[in-house]
Amino acid sequence: MKSSVTLRLNPMRAFRAILAREFLGYFRTPLAYVFLAVFNAFAVSLAFFVGSFYESGIANLDRFFIYHPWLWAFLAPAAGARLWAEERRQGTLELLLTWPVTVWQAALGKFIAAWLFLATALAMSLPMVLTVSWLGKPDLGTIACGYLGSLLCGGACLGIAAVCSALTRSQVIAFVTGFLACFILVIVGYGVLDNLLSGILPTQYVSNVARIGLWRNLEPFTLGILGIQPLTYFISVALAGLGLSTLMIERR
Repeated sequence: MKSSVTLRLNPMRAFRAILAREFLGYFRTPLAYVFLAVFNAFAVSLAFFVGSFYESGIANLDRFFIYHPWLWAFLAPAAGARLWAEERRQGTLELLLTWPVTVWQAALGKFIAAWLFLATALAMSLPMVLTVSWLGKPDLGTIACGYLGSLLCGGACLGIAAVCSALTRSQVIAFVTGFLACFILVIVGYGVLDNLLSGILPTQYVSNVARIGLWRNLEPFTLGILGIQPLTYFISVALAGLGLSTLMIERR
């Protein structure tokens, strides 16, 4: 009874409890460790074998970050699929909302926890910085900017995944729809799609469509450029996904 009264009088404590519950929940199943291992294995493999990291002879990580939108398109929906779908499937959503927090606070706690999980996956790739520092003298500011852009890109994909999770009780359906939505944003702005759209739309429209692509907005970060437009894009997509998914749950 004492702990119950404490929670009622301390909403911030309840918010932190939701944040900790959701974040630690990712590590209660072996699947989370598989996702972390797969993300880093593919990130490093793509940089070395597809991006020709050694052959480039340049001490930077742009060839490492270039493939991150593809990786986030898979990992972010996998992490975000459980945000609401699992609560609805188990029937614990109503119990969660009896905590002394609003729906928005609960949604924010869940979203931040999932984003921290993505940040954990990204942090595990930090040995790449040691590798490139051993090979040459990289610009650490540019590398830090690349990591920031990658994390923001992951947050944008997570916002999309949150909406898909709020739409269904099935984590599988939430993951598939989230992956497809993120995949579309990944291929937007790539040369093949640009060439296809050029035969349908005027050039100016093709250029405008390319601006909503994940890679086009991540590219300035990989070059060490902290631009307002890509920064606004990633934050807007993440917040829009968070807001829309919260409104959907609140209306239920």
